[in-house]
Amino acid sequence: MLQKAIVCYQRAIQAQPDYAMAFAYLADVYYKQGNLEMAIRNYRRAITRDAEFFEAYNDMGHVLKDAGEVQEAIHCYHRNYAQAISCFNELLRINPMSTDGLVKRGNTYVGIGRVDEAIQDYKRAIAIRPTMEDVHALLASAYMTSGNVEAAIKGYRQTLMLCPDFPEATCNLLYTLQRVCDWKNREEMLIEVEGILRRQIEMSITPSVEPFQAIAYPLDPILALDISLKHAQYYSLIAARYSLSTFIHPPPLPIKGGGRNGRLRVGYVSSDFRNHPVSHLMGSVFGMHDRENIEVFCYALRPNGGTEWGIRIQSEAEHFIDVSSLTFDATARMINEDQIQILIDLNGYTKGARIEIFAMQPAPIQVSYMGFPGTTGATYIDYLLTDEFVSPMKYAHIYSEKLVHLPHCYFVNDYKQKYCDLLNSNCQSKRCDYGLPEDKFIFACFNQLYKMDPEIFITWCNILKRVPNSALWLLRFPAAGEMRLRAHAAAQGLQPDQIIFTDVVMKQKHIRRSSLADLFLDTPMCNAHTTGTDVLWAGLPMITLPLEKMATRVAGSLCLATGLGDKMIVSSMKEYEEKPVSLGLNRSKLQDLTNRLKAARMSCPLFDTTRWVRNLERSYFKMWNLYCSGQHPQPFKVTENDSEFPFNR
Repeated sequence: MLQKAIVCYQRAIQAQPDYAMAFAYLADVYYKQGNLEMAIRNYRRAITRDAEFFEAYNDMGHVLKDAGEVQEAIHCYHRNYAQAISCFNELLRINPMSTDGLVKRGNTYVGIGRVDEAIQDYKRAIAIRPTMEDVHALLASAYMTSGNVEAAIKGYRQTLMLCPDFPEATCNLLYTLQRVCDWKNREEMLIEVEGILRRQIEMSITPSVEPFQAIAYPLDPILALDISLKHAQYYSLIAARYSLSTFIHPPPLPIKGGGRNGRLRVGYVSSDFRNHPVSHLMGSVFGMHDRENIEVFCYALRPNGGTEWGIRIQSEAEHFIDVSSLTFDATARMINEDQIQILIDLNGYTKGARIEIFAMQPAPIQVSYMGFPGTTGATYIDYLLTDEFVSPMKYAHIYSEKLVHLPHCYFVNDYKQKYCDLLNSNCQSKRCDYGLPEDKFIFACFNQLYKMDPEIFITWCNILKRVPNSALWLLRFPAAGEMRLRAHAAAQGLQPDQIIFTDVVMKQKHIRRSSLADLFLDTPMCNAHTTGTDVLWAGLPMITLPLEKMATRVAGSLCLATGLGDKMIVSSMKEYEEKPVSLGLNRSKLQDLTNRLKAARMSCPLFDTTRWVRNLERSYFKMWNLYCSGQHPQPFKVTENDSEFPFNR
């Protein structure tokens, strides 16, 4: 009864105008209603009346963060954290049994990255009051942050024992179990989570599963679209709270080209201009654009951290702007003032994204690419850059964006520029360097473990049983999954030495050692993307089975762009098992495929970054020319001719 609560608090304030606590409670109610502006205003009033009201600083920081006022939120936290901890310390000295004090101090510790201390406070609170399900959930999340997956699983299970109807805990438990290949009761949990999601969507509640998490599950593609759609609407709601006037976009005038003032202005927004797969793949792209016709702006949502990848992009891009300290609306205003005509979201629903910026629509054309392999569900994202194999038109109904089909493969990489030395035969590694058996036929999968499922693992076990003296090489990605996969393998009748685990290593070393395997086995539910590019550059053939959703088809596109797709793509689970067995039993046939793949690396479209950038530019000019002609965004296929470029108009 939030509206009645507001009336009560307002009456209390009328009776006692300096009642700081009443202002804070009033702010809490406004926050629950989603009225961030009124919440912030009343927290400020509370602090004005009590400068030592540290909890109000903390709560206002949360609201400011949600509102995109990052710097002011940080200021609130800085004003608050040390004093808040001191305040909670004093409270707990007076009353050591205060669970409220322990939980709030724990939350404060989480806010400043002192997760281990937060865990201790949550545990103490639970010891005092074991039935607080929300604190069990906080403890589980803290364990996940600290990397203690086993404790996180236990925490989420305890939460659900106390409160079975706790959607966030149910969904978080499934995702945590998926990450470590704990598949017990998986089918029942998937059914339960799907039911939760459908009910939430029907009630217009933001789903408890993030779009990126949904990639890990065999959900119906339309349900996955609905999940993205609801999250996109949530970000639109946040953007609307800023009450910005509609941006005035650059006029729809054809690009003349050939100089500084007549170029297409393209902006890239990313939190990953640093040591991250996006930068590993796209490092050369920003500097390769044709400066005669295109002016590039990179908007960094996070500092580059001094990494070689971030420094390189910063030095090669024509404009590189660090907006990490700016609010959502300030960043959107800057993009609009820069007169950006095409704005590219390189994050999507990944860590560090600021989708709210795109919801404010600072540019006339907005595009999704690379970071999130799926549909955004956002009405404010016009196009998705993809290709005919990854997103065929027969599946257009599972995307909210208009599909732009780039030639060959949509997935760019920088390997010809960055890792050419790895093709030198004098730089090849040996199996003994990594403790790998010299005499075994080694199948490999270097994907994160969350991409695996029981059906594919049983298929791998069947392959190992049918190919004599073979083994499967996996990564501790994460390490907590190893014991479970070994147990699954033993249950299928495999010997311990048939499963090999190694640690995750740095990029260059990883690509170099990948060539030591004989054949890569992809995960159909969510493919090898960056990893697929790694192994193909290493000259390691793969077997992949494309399904329907975008994330299940990327590896097939990579294979096609080598010119050898017909040798590596299969069309059924039966063929997925038979093909590796056939190659494992016919070494000369596999060696021929390996030799052909290695020979193709320097000439095939997959690794031709310069050609890929040229095709990307063709797509940008096609988008802009459609806009200039007064047409709405529409799907199109990019052809490798120059008809859309300025000098041909």
